[in-house]
Amino acid sequence: MNGAASSMDVKKENRNRIYRLIARNGLISKADIARRLHVSLPTVAQNVRDLMTGGLVRENGNLESTGGRKAVALTRVKNARTAVGIDITRLHVAVVVVDMEGEVVARARKPLPFATNSAYARTLARVVNRLVSDSGIEKNGILGAGVALPGILDPDGRKVDSYVLPADGHECAAITRYLDYPCVFCNDANAAGLAELWTGQSPDTFVYLSLSNSVGGAVILDRKLYSGGSERAGEFGHLTLVRGGDRCYCGKRGCIDAYCNAGLLSDLAGGNIAAFFQNMELGDRSAQAAWNRYLDYLATAVNDLRMAFDCDVIIGGYVGAHMAKHLDDLRQRAAKLDTFLPDGSYVKVCRCLFEPSAVGAALLHIERFIDSI
Repeated sequence: MNGAASSMDVKKENRNRIYRLIARNGLISKADIARRLHVSLPTVAQNVRDLMTGGLVRENGNLESTGGRKAVALTRVKNARTAVGIDITRLHVAVVVVDMEGEVVARARKPLPFATNSAYARTLARVVNRLVSDSGIEKNGILGAGVALPGILDPDGRKVDSYVLPADGHECAAITRYLDYPCVFCNDANAAGLAELWTGQSPDTFVYLSLSNSVGGAVILDRKLYSGGSERAGEFGHLTLVRGGDRCYCGKRGCIDAYCNAGLLSDLAGGNIAAFFQNMELGDRSAQAAWNRYLDYLATAVNDLRMAFDCDVIIGGYVGAHMAKHLDDLRQRAAKLDTFLPDGSYVKVCRCLFEPSAVGAALLHIERFIDSI
């Protein structure tokens, strides 16, 4: 039995390695797979047949010849499975459907004030079902729904404590009780960090600073999310930036959140962050003054994170989606605070610009499925 189990484990490991290599390369031949993974060609052929039978891999033309017969190109089937991602905030909900490559194939954002009652759960289910139905996505191909929440989840992901939502100790399953899919739950900033990791443009280790209506973050170490001893790693919004300073929503004073949340900017433009940046870039003096103040505090926060983690700091969230034009300014301000380096090139802008928390939550299901292949 041990020998049989060991043989099955090896076969599963080979199949998984082969699938991941095909996924990373886009187009690749069986011979290249065998060479790069140091396995026999018959082993590759058998596993590719299994993957094709499962609808996960398909042939896609021929590769350019290097002499002799052109090799058949293999590629991943992007829509073999999909997953739903839900980002729950205090006033709205964002829903996405992503494919096996982490690309968004459908999205919706709806005003929906959070509540812990059945009416909220029913409305959430209707929003999700309408998006799936209107998009023509095969329901039986959906792996599940990932739900991102602005709060701390217990180690089992069953309950959430949140200063942002009226949900302290609330059962997560109650929020999704009317959804037809298996659900997993995660912190919204952690989910956004995972979405950034999936873009393929990030380093293996980085700190993600989420600047949305609240400030949060994620710590990615060697391509893995670090959650900390009590699931609170990455709660950068509650680092003290100014001792005795402005009051934070958590009740303390001087937190980073009180100086770097996106609402400080969007509230100056009717709640529209894009409009704020447009006004500021068109010369609105009050907007420019607010931005300069904001950048000074943000540079201090970024420098603190750099000193603590000694890695790239990626700016994300609502503000991060508009930061590209202003990155050099932020880098210069951070560099003036840096004890060791003359530039702020370690500061980067996020690549996942739209609904990163919802995308990252959906990817929890995609990752689990890929691990099971």
